[in-house]
Amino acid sequence: MDYIEARNYDRGMWLLERFRLNRLREGLLRDATGQVLEIGAGTGVNLALYGPDVTVTAVDMRPTHLAAAAQKANASGRQHLTAVGCADAHYLPFPDHTFDTVVGTLVFCSIAEPETALKEVRRVLHRGGRLLLLEHVRGQTAVTRHLTDWLHPVWFAMQGECHLNRETAHAVAAAGFQVQNTSTHARGVLQIIRAVAPA
Repeated sequence: MDYIEARNYDRGMWLLERFRLNRLREGLLRDATGQVLEIGAGTGVNLALYGPDVTVTAVDMRPTHLAAAAQKANASGRQHLTAVGCADAHYLPFPDHTFDTVVGTLVFCSIAEPETALKEVRRVLHRGGRLLLLEHVRGQTAVTRHLTDWLHPVWFAMQGECHLNRETAHAVAAAGFQVQNTSTHARGVLQIIRAVAPA
């Protein structure tokens, strides 16, 4: 994906961000503290939303998206508090217990093996560290469950990586995290998940 595609991604998300996503991101990221790892950081839409007292390491698998993220960090005055680098969530290149908080927004739908990635997240988090997620998930109402299950095969066939009907909160709990709370939005297809790594 080249720079033009990264820019087009931002343009394609503009309406969703203005309508709802940006407010959900802001509310979630207020809980990020200390040394923060953001996985699947994409073009860096979250970077301007972090508080001034956190240091962010933003990773993604797409170099052109990370270039856009670095530009956003510079534009928001966070260049001294943000580092970006290529990394796969299945194999995070950090020592055990490095981070106070791990953040993911709209990323676990596209991770091939969520269980492996969550195991890595547990490894790099301090004991008692926080996992903060904003994800689109399998619908949380009867109608949206049916809709996401029905649309998923066509959607996945069209773009090849995004799963519309993942039950991410269940996966987080199964990975050994203590889920503190969840909240649903957008008629049950968006979910905020706050969880804590085992002490």
